Amino acid sequence: MSNLLSSYPAFHRHSIDQAQDFWKNEASRIDWHRPFDQVVDESRLPFVKWFVGGQTNLCYNAVDRHLKDRAHQDALIYISTETNQNHTYSYTELHREVNRCAAVFQQLGVVKGDRILIYMPMVPQAVFAMLACVRLGAIHSVVFGGFAAQSLATRIDDAKPKLIFTADAGLRAGKAILYKGLVDEAIRLANFPPEKVILLDRGIDPHLSWVKGRDLNYETLRENNLDAEIPVQWLESSDPSYILYTSGTTGKPKGVQRDTGGYAVALAASMEYIYCAKPGQTMFTTSDIGWVVGHSYIVYGPLIHGMSTILYEGLPIRPDPGIWWKIVEQYKVSVMFSSPTAIRVLKRQEAHYLHSSDVSSLQGLYLAGEPLDEPTARWISEALKVPVYDHYWQTETGWAILSNVPGVETSPLKWGSPGFAAYGFNVKLLDELTGAEVGAHQKGVVTLLPPLPPGCLTTVWGQDQRFIDTYFTSFKHTQVYTTFDWAIRDEQGYYFILGRSDDVINVAGHRLGTREIEEAVSSHDQVAEVAVVGVSHEIKGQVPLAFVVVKDASVLQDSLRRQGLYKEVLEAVNKSLGPVGRPEQIHFVSMLPKTRSGKILRRSIKALAQGEDPGDLTTLEDMLAIEEIRRAVTKP
Repeated sequence: MSNLLSSYPAFHRHSIDQAQDFWKNEASRIDWHRPFDQVVDESRLPFVKWFVGGQTNLCYNAVDRHLKDRAHQDALIYISTETNQNHTYSYTELHREVNRCAAVFQQLGVVKGDRILIYMPMVPQAVFAMLACVRLGAIHSVVFGGFAAQSLATRIDDAKPKLIFTADAGLRAGKAILYKGLVDEAIRLANFPPEKVILLDRGIDPHLSWVKGRDLNYETLRENNLDAEIPVQWLESSDPSYILYTSGTTGKPKGVQRDTGGYAVALAASMEYIYCAKPGQTMFTTSDIGWVVGHSYIVYGPLIHGMSTILYEGLPIRPDPGIWWKIVEQYKVSVMFSSPTAIRVLKRQEAHYLHSSDVSSLQGLYLAGEPLDEPTARWISEALKVPVYDHYWQTETGWAILSNVPGVETSPLKWGSPGFAAYGFNVKLLDELTGAEVGAHQKGVVTLLPPLPPGCLTTVWGQDQRFIDTYFTSFKHTQVYTTFDWAIRDEQGYYFILGRSDDVINVAGHRLGTREIEEAVSSHDQVAEVAVVGVSHEIKGQVPLAFVVVKDASVLQDSLRRQGLYKEVLEAVNKSLGPVGRPEQIHFVSMLPKTRSGKILRRSIKALAQGEDPGDLTTLEDMLAIEEIRRAVTKP
């Protein structure tokens, strides 16, 4: 490894070999009501406890401790392009609203350990509710707004919440999503319905109905508690802070359980080491609070670090495709976190929207959630003139597994790579058949040697055995956490994610990751987006199919130009991977089916291509995309 990279590898090695010293030092970033007695207890691996005996509180660290020095600093900046409403809360005002919300919960009988299910749009009250829960020692479970009633019911039955906090409706592209009706139906379907429903009436649903004796108006309850001051419930570090259900689950959902102290320490360290953020700066994370990115880097991470954080309700292209960059200019955003899919959407818009705003305050753009292809990374980096960091993590880990760590050392960026193993993560690439560690440029499954670092899930809610069975039994002869993702690593320690291990395509004995083929297809300059899936084939075992969105749809109107583009894309794959990687078919479509958070539903595409049920589509952005895939694969 070159001298250029030598200091970060030493830093990482120290975090693994001297984990107790490393994390003891990092723990000083947060406030402890009672010091911990033991840095880590790994006596029951794979279960692990961090900062044993220490008492702290997420809300105190995110809000109360800043009142001394940041009382009048902006804490939460709410921007809605759906309702054209903006509101900024200082740390003092945020503290006041969280206390009011906590008082409401407390009056309804919420105590430490109770669960509260939050089913809300991107509004400030959702953040107040999250912070109020952890203030009281209650456990929040935020469910992404718009989940179907049956999906919501299964989460109700698993978490058994004392309360549900919801709104009459959310808005997306001006269209109302009626939350309250979904909640009513979910409660009807649930076996363990909550006692009360707290409702934020935004005035969107003109036919809003109330269930007498069960439904309570949040604004009325809040008005009765304007001067409330609710003391912080100090929690043992390993006490749970929240449950977050992994998206796309079928049957009984899988609730990722997060602790309190370890999560706070992990986020606090990441703000400096990974995001190079400073207290007082502004962070703009474009995710939804219903996803892990929203939990970690809209709510807890920036606030623990004493930053201003932006809560955005709206799309990246409304009222026009320049809205995000206008926000960066207006609020002097220093750190921005988004997804590759969102950037690819913006890439298809006219260039002047990006260049019409002053984005000079921006220090870096961080992207995660899907693999970042080189053309998109290069385009946005050159347009913004700032570093663009791909990084890789999971709902389960709560923060990045693989990342460049510019807060420790500024290392060269490699297109297509999320960087190195992040400090604290003992990453190993293992051969999926033998379990042996693979060498440089050899494909393996991304695994983590326990103990998992602070911030990671501690178990699956109420299902310890499922935690073991799901994540720690993929390799017979060694107990490692399996990410179920496939990757290679080069000689310098950079990782390249190739796709899910169950998305590996076996073409006539050649094993290819769908990510590899997508990269090859994306190398053609007319390709805006692509999804590749593997389907069964009588002779070859499996073959790849490509679904491609082009930049200029007019190319597809002329049959000769369409045929020419088809051949050019195949040739681009030939150059990168050879004939074995060539898609069996290329389907040109106007859009790919995505969740509202921007993830492409590859498994649904694959199911349709094989004539199967596409599965749970409750988070689908636009049903027309699924219908277009269906038509494409059924054409004679």
